[in-house]
Amino acid sequence: MERVGRMKPKVVVIGGGLAGLQAALACAGGGASVTLLEARKRLGGATFSFAREGLSIDNGQHLFLRCCTAYRSFLKQLGVERMTTMQERLSIPVVAEGDRVQWLRRRSLPPPLHVAESLIRYGYLTPSERAQAAVAIQRLKGLDLADETLDLRTFGEWLTEQRQSANAVDALWNLIALPTLNLPASQASLALAAKVFQTGLLTTAGAADIGHAIVPLSRLHAEPAALALAEAAAEVLTGTPAVAIEEGPPLAVRTAEQRFTADAVILAVPHEEAAGLLPEKAFPERRQLTRLGHSPIINVHVGYDRPVMAYPFAAGFGTPVQWVFDRTASSGYGRGQLLAVSVSAADGFVGEPVEELRNLFLPALERLFPRARVAKVQTFLVTRERKATFRQAPTTRALRAKTATAVAGLFLAGAWTDTGWPATMEGAVRSGVSAARQTLAYLGHLRASERLGNRAEMSA
Repeated sequence: MERVGRMKPKVVVIGGGLAGLQAALACAGGGASVTLLEARKRLGGATFSFAREGLSIDNGQHLFLRCCTAYRSFLKQLGVERMTTMQERLSIPVVAEGDRVQWLRRRSLPPPLHVAESLIRYGYLTPSERAQAAVAIQRLKGLDLADETLDLRTFGEWLTEQRQSANAVDALWNLIALPTLNLPASQASLALAAKVFQTGLLTTAGAADIGHAIVPLSRLHAEPAALALAEAAAEVLTGTPAVAIEEGPPLAVRTAEQRFTADAVILAVPHEEAAGLLPEKAFPERRQLTRLGHSPIINVHVGYDRPVMAYPFAAGFGTPVQWVFDRTASSGYGRGQLLAVSVSAADGFVGEPVEELRNLFLPALERLFPRARVAKVQTFLVTRERKATFRQAPTTRALRAKTATAVAGLFLAGAWTDTGWPATMEGAVRSGVSAARQTLAYLGHLRASERLGNRAEMSA
């Protein structure tokens, strides 16, 4: 079936994750007629919820920071800011065996002084390690993010040069590197690590204040985005995978049953899928995208018959429990407390049977939270994201694609594109803004494109 463009310029967005949703909303708001095609039967991409045992379970735990201005603007656009909460000031309990806890907090001082007091009091480091960490933080602040050589080495190599001990890496640096880069410091790109620490900790005092959803992720992203797109008269087709993009002219997107002609196309799917859909002329190096690889994440959801953890979330030290979140209220768990353990860079866990993970994580939680020893486990679920992010290792910068392709009117979006950010919700939304801005400019909607450009500059 042939679909012909209307009076408004026609934009087809392929992919209904955060990048695609943001791109579709921005293009519709900029005066385009939008059709969004999503292969799955749901929207939300890598952020979604599902029903299990009468609960609403998130596939993973997704935090954002105060510095994630594009993502926070996306939430505001959807009218769902009230469905999230944000700390007034950064405060992270770091828990070790026996419910020992040390706090990483900030004060209202210029960086890096805002975390100096917390670092001085941080009991998992020796006095010498604290002093060396303070020096490393100052040197990290001075790295030039435009220096391409930063992406040729690991963060771990740089930390070794800064005389950071193995204990300091585990007790401090990996607490941030693992959840943001989905790789340990020993494997992560120095360029991306420097971006994380500079933007999150070393620009303004409040940049790293933590926010998170207080409702299931599908309620936060997919449902309100679908409503907003409907209100903008955009067409949303789920369960409709694209099978080919035709260069034209005119541009066209084919599915198994239909053919959609378009004035512009935004491809907002994971990098491996993009490699299979991109015409060779559009991106001759498309097969190199597979070299970006993947890093997995697993989440272990444990429901107890009583509260066992006193914090909304906590990081773990000396334990396989990297981060743990209280998801009782958002999941609808009314029988005690539901904890979600998030394990990044989970190559060693993602293929393990549920029973093996149960035997590992239940005792680990009991060692961290003594009250778990007398609590009854009523629910135990595991979610696995085998391809959670691209592998944010050295040399990936050159593999990340620009927004515009060599085919006029065909643009790319996704957290894997060259946003300058790691593979986060912020990076995904920024890529959607960039794709929409360039699409609208290509279509001659210059004022709408400029508005998005101003928004991007404000978010930079």
